Amino acid sequence: MADFDIAVAGAGIVGVSTALWGQMRGKRVLLLDAEPPGTGTSSGNACTLATYACMPVNDPSVFRDLPQLLLGADSPLAFSLPHALRNPRWMMSFLANCRTGPSRRIAGALAGLLSQADAGLDPLIVEAGADDLIVPCGQLSIWSTTKGAEAASAGLDVRRQHGVPFKELSPEEAKAMEPGLKLPIARAVHYTAARQVRDPLELVRRLHARFAELGGVTVPAHVTAVRDTGSQVHIEAGSQAFTAGHAVIASGAFSGSIKGAGVRALPLGTERGYHLMFPQDGHRVSRPVGWAEGGFYAVPAAGGLRLAGTVEIAALTAEANKGRLDYLARKGRAMLGPLPEPASHWLGFRPTMPDALPVIGKSPHAERILHAFGHQHLGLTLGGITGRIVTDLIDGEDPGLPLAAFAPGRRFA
Repeated sequence: MADFDIAVAGAGIVGVSTALWGQMRGKRVLLLDAEPPGTGTSSGNACTLATYACMPVNDPSVFRDLPQLLLGADSPLAFSLPHALRNPRWMMSFLANCRTGPSRRIAGALAGLLSQADAGLDPLIVEAGADDLIVPCGQLSIWSTTKGAEAASAGLDVRRQHGVPFKELSPEEAKAMEPGLKLPIARAVHYTAARQVRDPLELVRRLHARFAELGGVTVPAHVTAVRDTGSQVHIEAGSQAFTAGHAVIASGAFSGSIKGAGVRALPLGTERGYHLMFPQDGHRVSRPVGWAEGGFYAVPAAGGLRLAGTVEIAALTAEANKGRLDYLARKGRAMLGPLPEPASHWLGFRPTMPDALPVIGKSPHAERILHAFGHQHLGLTLGGITGRIVTDLIDGEDPGLPLAAFAPGRRFA
């Protein structure tokens, strides 16, 4: 008999959600991560349950804007050419998915999954007594240029087609909603169903605490290898070894480091994201506000004002890019007016597939090993539903959602 029914590698929002779903269903669940729950990429995001965010980074406009994105001094995208040259498969697949057909297919798949996101996370929030961390304030997106406002139409049309609720606002209405904005506003949209998480780290901590209360076991060690024997999975974590009926790989951008999991055969990449914190300036906005041209959010987080976002395509092991931090500070001042020096900064690693879709399902090479990673900018939003889907698959139940677009064995270009 195996030591556990389920072993979960990774204690971010996806891994902890999966562990709690399993424990709630009476499973014996083991959670493994050398770092404390929620302290990795899950802690530093833009604090938004972004159920509207079905438009992938892969967009036909990338071909038009690529020179400016890569070479412009004020680009929200930073790009390491040596890293790209070392990873041509990922880059070529990403560009192939920027064509109109694949991009719209991706948007449809994301929209379907996002429509169930709250149904996957809300039961966990209730179970963990974390309702006080959730604020139903919506999210405000603004465009500061006529060019940006016009370019937004295609994406808004796609969201409308997929039933994403939003309200277009006049510049005056947007300024009334967020009077602290100093930018000119050419277009504004309020995503009315979006919600804010006051403190993502605290949310994961509470989910984990409830997991422990229900009898879940946590071992502070990184999973280094897994092996499906046909009847169970052998797990190696540092100097320790365990067995489980199933293993779930939910280690985000680091999932490829686990031997035997089948992840190394997949084109798992990383979008590095940054944030700055201003403890005394949380009053500057009253909800998450995204500046489209700037590529970041201003959020009234638990620890003050958080400026979070941008994308850096670079190696996991590369040092923090001071240019990205300077960019956020400079654009934050343009958005909100004078700001003090930030009290702290943060770098996180978004696990990203070249088609911007998460990997959810059984490994094509091992029936008892399941993949649950690659959520790029949507880990906080999709962690709960991913955990429920994975638990359904382990139980042999139909998750009630089409999963082919997220299958580990899919084509990525």
